[in-house]
Amino acid sequence: MVSRIEKSGLDLSDTAETDIIKLLKAAGYESPTAPRLYTLTRLLLIFVLPAVYLFFALGGTEAPSLLRIYFTCALLAIAGIYAPNLFVRYKAEKRRREVVNGFPDCLDLMLVCVEAGLGLEAALDRVGREMAMSHPRISRMLIETTLLMRAGANREDAIRKLGERAGVDEIRSFATLLIQSDKLGTSLATTLRVYSSEMREARRLRAEEKAHRLPVLISVPLVVFMLPTMIGVLTLPAIVVAVREVIPSMTGN
Repeated sequence: MVSRIEKSGLDLSDTAETDIIKLLKAAGYESPTAPRLYTLTRLLLIFVLPAVYLFFALGGTEAPSLLRIYFTCALLAIAGIYAPNLFVRYKAEKRRREVVNGFPDCLDLMLVCVEAGLGLEAALDRVGREMAMSHPRISRMLIETTLLMRAGANREDAIRKLGERAGVDEIRSFATLLIQSDKLGTSLATTLRVYSSEMREARRLRAEEKAHRLPVLISVPLVVFMLPTMIGVLTLPAIVVAVREVIPSMTGN
């Protein structure tokens, strides 16, 4: 479909295509045609959303004013431009959270494999197969790295591509640590144990931050919904007394 549209004369490439490719890969869309499909979706939504509104608005018994149609169509066109971007960013952030929260478990399993005598390639393969059900995203990344090593790629390049493909700072740091440990000949088990402990501590701090932020978030609906009700309950008896006794006595009735 994309090829036919581009052959017809409509160019679906974007000036910021490199950033779009990185964003789509972070969200899990790794197809070569994903950037062009993303651009095509945005172009279609610019026209489809206003067209749907016009279909329902003009098909009713009373047609809206021209000014209302203009502003509504403009807002829907803007929403059509930004809605795919927000959706992709949401998926990328959700995927990043899943990877970050599940990676300490991956490190613990890898540490067990290394201490049991497995090499780095065998440990990555074993952990990737073990985590296929619990953390499928991490499992797929580890299996792809193992396949690159078995296909003849350099170990350093394969590990570096693991960090680039993940799109997460923690995994990039982990890939750098593995490369340095492999070059300097330091203990891989010690590296995995220290980094796993650091990632678990960071996960605990993120959970505490969310817990401390919760009372602030709860205070907003409490103020909006409960405070007016409480004020009404407390002031209503005084208002009734004022209407029945104070105001008539002041006016002489």
